[in-house]
Amino acid sequence: MIVVADDLTGAMDTSQGFAARGYETAVVADPEAEMDAVEEETTVLGVNTDTRYDDEDDAANTVSDAVGAASARTVYKKVDSTLRGNFAAEVDAALDAAGSELALVAPAFPSIGRTTEDGVHYVDGTPVAETEYGDDEKGPASSSIRDLFASVDRPVEIVSHAALGSGDGGIAAAVERYDRAPVVVCDAVEDEHLANIAAAADDFDALYVGSGGLAEHVRVRGADPGARSRSPPPCSTGAAFGVVGSVSATTLAQLEHVPEEAVVPVDGPALVAGEEPDAAVERALRRLREGRPAVLTAATDDEAVERTHAAGREAGLPSAAVRDRVANGLASAATAVLDEEVPSGLLLTGGDIAVAVIRGLDATTVRLTGEEVEAGIPVGTFVDGRTAGVPLVTKAGGFGSEEAIVNCLAVFSGDDA
Repeated sequence: MIVVADDLTGAMDTSQGFAARGYETAVVADPEAEMDAVEEETTVLGVNTDTRYDDEDDAANTVSDAVGAASARTVYKKVDSTLRGNFAAEVDAALDAAGSELALVAPAFPSIGRTTEDGVHYVDGTPVAETEYGDDEKGPASSSIRDLFASVDRPVEIVSHAALGSGDGGIAAAVERYDRAPVVVCDAVEDEHLANIAAAADDFDALYVGSGGLAEHVRVRGADPGARSRSPPPCSTGAAFGVVGSVSATTLAQLEHVPEEAVVPVDGPALVAGEEPDAAVERALRRLREGRPAVLTAATDDEAVERTHAAGREAGLPSAAVRDRVANGLASAATAVLDEEVPSGLLLTGGDIAVAVIRGLDATTVRLTGEEVEAGIPVGTFVDGRTAGVPLVTKAGGFGSEEAIVNCLAVFSGDDA
């Protein structure tokens, strides 16, 4: 099976749904890396296309190429649980490339507050387009999944969880009703509904479309899960090192629970101006050499985020350029630290920063252990690059409890999360 995701944290948390059940699972973190050798050694391969903020046509072409290049029998198109990105265009492209009978769309992830009812998607009970995610430059224009697919030439059916509870519900009817492969959107407000959706799809050649929630229930055809791997022990030297690139309200709240002395702030406007954060690098190195954790971030609070955006506006930069400069600047600082000190483990929060750091380390692949810190926050190990063998945790910006970052750092120190 191949899991095709538009960012790294999504590829990781969705692939975790298979790793947790004992399937040999790896993620190709760098979208420019070759995946043939890795695919031969794994049952489930996660692929990060890094297309969330790409132009719609470019994103669709990249996804089509990724699906077409894989030898996998089954394709899982990972979509953001808040419907950000080139949602409909990427699903449409994946469906064409896979040649499946239908796209089975279930982006719900009830255990972290993402639900779908009557075809409308919610985050913690609020229609997703009315949350902070709707304000994202690639946020959903509507909370109605049917509306989001209006831009592609596909029939769309909404199937209630009540209909799925007694069998395949409207799936068979939808497949038979249309000449072209339809998009079947499934409601889900609890994990049991996702299990029913996965079971109902067993009789069809479906393109699975979901977040990390549905992945916990989809069966890999022709493969039996083995024993779940054990979480890797922390490296013998060093302390936990984190790099936080997300500016989501959830992540900012999580940073408030990290001891103040462990947070190493990086000046966002300076990154926008192209300056190197040498002082932050030295402070992080000093803490790691003393055996104390360090968390590098340019987003310590809302005010810091706004100062960075203001610097970008003053420089006449589009938001995408500001995001890239901050991600690349943080990644440069992080790799400078990692070139000097090997941490007990590395935490990366936010898809853009995660890819930038991993590229800076000349790494391409992460093998998942099957363990997770919290729901949707998996533990893996670098397979290659300058940090080969170092444990890695990736966390999507909107995921996790208020103690999530603290819990991730604790995993690397051998403490209970």
